[in-house]
Amino acid sequence: MAKKKKSIIPAWLQIAIVLIIIVGVPCSLVFYQSSKSGLSVSQVLSSISKKSSEKVEVTNSVGEIVDYPQFLFPQPIGDPITSKPLIANLAVVDMNGDGLDDIVVADIASNSISIILQSKTGPFQEIKIASDVLAPSHVQAFDFDKDGKLDILVSCLGMLFPNNDKIGSIIYLHNDGDLKFTKHILIDHIARASDVRVGDMDGDGDNDLVVSEFGYDDGETRWMENLGNLKFKSHILQSLSGGINCEIADFNNDGNLDIALLVSQEWEEIYLFMNDGKGNFKPKLIWGSTNSDFGSSSINLVDLDKDGDMDILYTNGDAFDYLPPRPRPWHGIQWLENKGGLNFEMHRLTDFGGATFARAIDVDHDGDMDIFAISAYNLWDKPESQSFIWLENVGGMKYVKHPVSNHPTHLITLGAGDFNQDKEIDFVTGGMHTYPPFDRMGRITLWINKWSEVMGKVK
Repeated sequence: MAKKKKSIIPAWLQIAIVLIIIVGVPCSLVFYQSSKSGLSVSQVLSSISKKSSEKVEVTNSVGEIVDYPQFLFPQPIGDPITSKPLIANLAVVDMNGDGLDDIVVADIASNSISIILQSKTGPFQEIKIASDVLAPSHVQAFDFDKDGKLDILVSCLGMLFPNNDKIGSIIYLHNDGDLKFTKHILIDHIARASDVRVGDMDGDGDNDLVVSEFGYDDGETRWMENLGNLKFKSHILQSLSGGINCEIADFNNDGNLDIALLVSQEWEEIYLFMNDGKGNFKPKLIWGSTNSDFGSSSINLVDLDKDGDMDILYTNGDAFDYLPPRPRPWHGIQWLENKGGLNFEMHRLTDFGGATFARAIDVDHDGDMDIFAISAYNLWDKPESQSFIWLENVGGMKYVKHPVSNHPTHLITLGAGDFNQDKEIDFVTGGMHTYPPFDRMGRITLWINKWSEVMGKVK
């Protein structure tokens, strides 16, 4: 009978290898996240512990959707649809100083930036102000050079779908007057840039930039120090992939602009970067999900409970990881309540499949903030699936969910302004139609608010 061969590797060494794997792999991941996020090792360990103890309920916290009299009336504006619309972002602002709201549009389908102008006597007119802007993802109108005219800052992905190449860029459209703009590339050959915001980050009196770069496997967040003459020095704040939104506000009331950052991909986290006033930032993780498929899609800063500090309205509904994209039961709308001392408490407000953005407006004039939200990835083959909803604040930060519309579908950006100057806030949405069905497409849709007129008749 053949003898059983003895193991070449001693038992003690096998045990040692197993222990190294058990201990070493988690430790490596902790050190990796520390190096990428800017957090210390102890902060990463604390965040992991905090994540494991937190839970976001996936039940509908405001109950089923409740019908309500229709008071928002949609109308398409701007250029007609000639292909599948791919509107990434829009901004409502008076670009020509005539006292009427206009709309700045980032159009990936045409790789262009345009302005939809409103006039007192005629229909809306869309004019293209910049072309060869590769996959523009976000626009902000701001008097960057302080000459009294609104310029436009644009973040560019380079291409819509995931890519690890350094194809992102930041573009500055200088307003030369009479709605003529000169295009300047402030930085290129960076990871796919998802957002850009303007602010004086180092207190020297000029405007700097904060940029989030989604990338794919490799992303970054940076602030760009203005050196003058359109020259900038980049300061890397974080090297995590999946940065979606960066917002600027003074979170601790020290007079310095801080940064709020939403990071998706496998991280699904929200960070603050606290500013010492000289452009030195200290990161703080304020919330993170244990679900690596949570689908973070946007943050929006607002004092939702009107207690004098800045809260965060947060949507999760990204479904681009699935083909075709489909909503998940954990998609919805959250409120991160600012409790002071840079501590935030998460409140699940409602389920909403494919939620992409939420905005707070007191639409019913009762003194508290209601919430309007849109979806790009709902179940469009079901008529009851809404692309636009609103949450009525009925007091005590309790909400009732109401439908707005299921047409058009695939909504990804939501702006607000009083377009007809009737003291009612109107809305404007943009459609990102990357996958079927294509039977309810919309490019730019204006939603005229007739609250007082409708509710007066109801009463």
